Amino acid sequence: MMRARIIGTGSAVPDKVLTNFDLEKMVDTSDEWITTRTGIKERRIAGEGEYTSTFATRAAERALEMAGVKADELDLVIVGTVTPDFPFPATSCLVQNNIKAVNAAAFDVTAACSGFLYGLSVAEKFIRTGTVKKALVIGAEVLSRIIDWSDRNTCLLFGDGAGAVVVEACEGDNGVLSTHIHSDGSFWELLYLPACGSRNPATQKAVDDRLVYLTMQGNEVFKLAVRAMGEVAHEALAASGMTPADIDLFIPHQANRRIIDAIGKRLGLAEDRVFVNLDRYGNTSAASIPIALDEANRSSRIKEGDIVLFDAFGGGLTWGAALLRW
Repeated sequence: MMRARIIGTGSAVPDKVLTNFDLEKMVDTSDEWITTRTGIKERRIAGEGEYTSTFATRAAERALEMAGVKADELDLVIVGTVTPDFPFPATSCLVQNNIKAVNAAAFDVTAACSGFLYGLSVAEKFIRTGTVKKALVIGAEVLSRIIDWSDRNTCLLFGDGAGAVVVEACEGDNGVLSTHIHSDGSFWELLYLPACGSRNPATQKAVDDRLVYLTMQGNEVFKLAVRAMGEVAHEALAASGMTPADIDLFIPHQANRRIIDAIGKRLGLAEDRVFVNLDRYGNTSAASIPIALDEANRSSRIKEGDIVLFDAFGGGLTWGAALLRW
């Protein structure tokens, strides 16, 4: 059977670091409060002249370099993001141009924090059908541009960056074993950006009413995330006849340490089998899993033949999982 195998990973984050102590000077909060409730100590923030495509391009170049693949060999470029450079053209088209992937089709996926998994699922299906041989899947965000920095309920949580993978058609047992994606639009109001679309255009009134910033009902999102991520993790394992005991490394969406710990406990995983870098980057939405994967890969936390589980949850609401044999 032809499988989609990840043969290269890459990531890129801004140089600017925003610590909890910096936030203490901006809103009514403290390092202890943030750390206790989220597990976040710092996050990276894009600077002037840096955009989602900036980090997506850097991550893509690093993934291609590791894979030993030239950009013109790519058949497909997918970017998962909710903070594109522009409403259109797609950020994937900007990345395609930047890296000179002249033979690739390119499009974006909007699934919030599940965006990378949605993109990986799409690429995997293209590869299984034989229509694509090599694909580049990126999760990239500059969330700092849609954050209300006076709202302590949200400004503490998010950061910027990008992660990328090169996926190639391969024969054998290694590669993506299965992907599972879900959504429930009845909960759309729990996490969304009110303005800058056709419902509430980007007018002066939208700015004055602060509709141009992300809004979230954190407690409700937390409860739904724990349940949905636990269920889809078991779904992915069951599809391959596996159990949590088979997982060598679990790479969940890095949203909140309490969510990660709750999912790990539900799966019965020891801490050394759960990859966490949330403390250094915060919630980078669609970028969080591929950034974590690149760090895990480059630090030799994964070896050939390992069973790796990705698991994410985001606005939409969307959620999903992917199980791989590395």
